[in-house]
Amino acid sequence: MCAKKIAVLTSGGDAPGMNAAVRAVVRTAISFGMEVYGVKRGYNGLLNGDVERMYLRSVSNIIQHGGTALFTARSPEFNTPEGVERAAAHCREMGIDGVVVIGGDGSFRGARDLTNAGIPCIGVPGTIDNDISSSEYTIGYDTAMNTAMDMIDRIRDTTESHDRCSVVEVMGRRCGDIALNTGIATGAIAVLVPEVQFDFEKDLLDRIRYAQKTGKRHFIVVVAEGVGHTQEICDRIQKETGIESRVTILGHVQRGGSPTLRDRVVASQMGYHAVELLRDGKSNRVVVMKGERIVDYDITEALEMPRIFDERLYQIAHDLSR
Repeated sequence: MCAKKIAVLTSGGDAPGMNAAVRAVVRTAISFGMEVYGVKRGYNGLLNGDVERMYLRSVSNIIQHGGTALFTARSPEFNTPEGVERAAAHCREMGIDGVVVIGGDGSFRGARDLTNAGIPCIGVPGTIDNDISSSEYTIGYDTAMNTAMDMIDRIRDTTESHDRCSVVEVMGRRCGDIALNTGIATGAIAVLVPEVQFDFEKDLLDRIRYAQKTGKRHFIVVVAEGVGHTQEICDRIQKETGIESRVTILGHVQRGGSPTLRDRVVASQMGYHAVELLRDGKSNRVVVMKGERIVDYDITEALEMPRIFDERLYQIAHDLSR
């Protein structure tokens, strides 16, 4: 059955570009003759009835803002069968016959559960970590990388002035893509990611010592948060090399800020495609990017896909950082 009244929500961690996706969903739905509703604070909004009708002007001037105008929250209650059924019952009461869920893997599992409870859902990948296995790109990733690059460039100025080693921790719990790309972009002497086991002596100390012999006096090491022990890594570098070393943890600054052009455009494409799927009577799908094209997969299939780490890009980072 083709959806006539749909809702959109953002769930999990916020990501720059989520607002562009919400805007695309709202305006695409209206252009297709649908009613569209915004759900506040993720699945909590469905549980508590925190839902409001949205119009063209409801999403004016949000495309350039980071975060999410619909807000987001974790929802332990929704992760229970009773919570899912309650959310589905609220959707039925309001006449909502389709939901676009913008978030990560956990949000997609919720979308699958809600679909199984009778409310068709479409997932849109929004997470700065770029850790959705089924998609080559996730909303917020480009902005987060550019933010991290800008911050590291600034850190380099003081690192160079003091002949220091700066160990910079970037986001990426299970996925080292932000670290890998920003490490290349900022000329880091080493990049540590959770996907690759590293040898402290060979992959860090030997590289720093070799660079010192060729005249280098300041260093950047980029560490994905999933590697852990960033302060210990920094302390050991200073102890073993004698180079004054400092840790900088970039943290949630990477989630904020105005989204880049790429994030705004991709989010708009994905939001548009999600509404097309509901219009065509499809459900339990996740919208993804493959080879720069916007396509979709069954959510269950998407969740089971193994994540592929770019070994060649890692090798490039290794060979260039000398």
